Amino acid sequence: MSIIPVILCGGSGTRLWPLSRDSYPKQFLHLLENQSLFQATVKRLQGITDENPMAVTNDKHRFLVAEQLREINQEAEILLEPMGRNTAPAIAAAAIRALRNDSSPMLLVLPSDHHIEQVDVFSKAVQTGAQAAEEGKLVTFGVVPTRAETGYGYIHAEAKPLYDKKQPVYAVNGFKEKPDPQTAEKYLSSGEYFWNSGMFLFRADRYLEELEKFAPEILASCQQAVDRGREDLDFFRLNSESFGNCPADSIDYAVMEKTDAACVVPLDAGWNDVGAWASLWDISPSDE
Repeated sequence: MSIIPVILCGGSGTRLWPLSRDSYPKQFLHLLENQSLFQATVKRLQGITDENPMAVTNDKHRFLVAEQLREINQEAEILLEPMGRNTAPAIAAAAIRALRNDSSPMLLVLPSDHHIEQVDVFSKAVQTGAQAAEEGKLVTFGVVPTRAETGYGYIHAEAKPLYDKKQPVYAVNGFKEKPDPQTAEKYLSSGEYFWNSGMFLFRADRYLEELEKFAPEILASCQQAVDRGREDLDFFRLNSESFGNCPADSIDYAVMEKTDAACVVPLDAGWNDVGAWASLWDISPSDE
């Protein structure tokens, strides 16, 4: 079964202002290496899949995305959102597009602005998740917490793994909002909670099935936005009127918190969301 990466490039990275700006957000900046966070996300896929990625972005950043892909000799489909509607619709549009050429592709959904130190560990976690996704599970990757962090949402995993394999997969017991310090300490000490990374893996058809069950208005609007969309040079433009009618919601709220098919693969690979200056400092060389 093919794995199509879906890279979400719509964020503006406001907490890294003034370096990250609306016209040039953090995912396109060279913050850590001689490549942008977006380019590093694309390169991380080598060895995981041979499929070209799908990048979901907006009109304003379309040439940035195209140019940065050209710099690393990577072909991709670039899907243009007329306006931001959060992650559930963005992924729905990508799933509908993916299904036109393949009857059962898997989607590996990735933010474009995260840093992962140990790519081999990430790759193994994806392979583990692919086995569960093939069986119809909606997989998320839970970062093994290193501190009682109050800036992230958490995933509560069932105590016993679903599969008795070397790398465990757990059923999701619940998603938790960003906690206060005391609650974060409890989460950390229990060993049953992971940071919510915002990365997912599932069959495109299964995601759309669950979306139809829990958020049918989103699916209907996205289907229409794709059906009425059009090719424009190297881009595919979703129909503005149809997409504009779509409710805005995250994949967490629209699907993952409601489905009984959610499961989590623990990820301990030096993950960082580079969400603020303190995060950037954590992973950069520094002096006394």
